[in-house]
Amino acid sequence: MADVTLYSTGWCPFCVRAKRLLAGKNARVHEIDVDREPEARREMMARSGRRTVPQIWIGDRHVGGCDELFALQRAGELDDLLAE
Repeated sequence: MADVTLYSTGWCPFCVRAKRLLAGKNARVHEIDVDREPEARREMMARSGRRTVPQIWIGDRHVGGCDELFALQRAGELDDLLAE
């Protein structure tokens, strides 16, 4: 199963939704709280070009945020990405 990196904050409802979906898939998620690690926010922005959370990577692929993650699920592509 692919490793998942998820940049988040403790108060973000979209982060909660994304984590819930990934937990339901038994994905291995490495969560990075950008509120607790300010340098991680800069790293996230440099990697993704985006300021908002969540920002999600499956393996080396930048998925995007919660909406993009759920779009992959609806398209039937998420399980294949996680299986890689």
